[in-house]
Amino acid sequence: MASFIVFEGGDGSGKSTQSRALCRRLQRRSYPVLLAREPGGTPTGESIRRWLKTHANLNPISELSLFVAARAQLVDDVIRPALGRGATVICDRYTASTVAYQGYGRQMDLELIGRLNRAATAGLAPVLTVLLDLPVRAALARKERQ
Repeated sequence: MASFIVFEGGDGSGKSTQSRALCRRLQRRSYPVLLAREPGGTPTGESIRRWLKTHANLNPISELSLFVAARAQLVDDVIRPALGRGATVICDRYTASTVAYQGYGRQMDLELIGRLNRAATAGLAPVLTVLLDLPVRAALARKERQ
């Protein structure tokens, strides 16, 4: 039974940890499952991820465009095919991260972000989004330990 589950939250909130834990649990129960991350999960997405980590002073629209490009590639190359095979897809970040970071964090137009997200995903929405909320101080402490 195909399903699309997304983990969202700030840096250091435990998204990757919880995504991997759910993936392992489903695999132990013999469910077909695929773990994905944003940006990343495809050669294009991983290149964008590396580039974003080394270029901190991007114009907001350039940054948004790169995240949307990585998402479009991930949806087309990985997520839709896995769902088509009946797998459960667990994704570490998705469209809500763009709304939070580029929309509210970078003060970008939320309507524009919504249109770009819908275009990149062709309307593919998760059946469940798990939002991990952690106090900022605790999240920063976790990030320092990584």
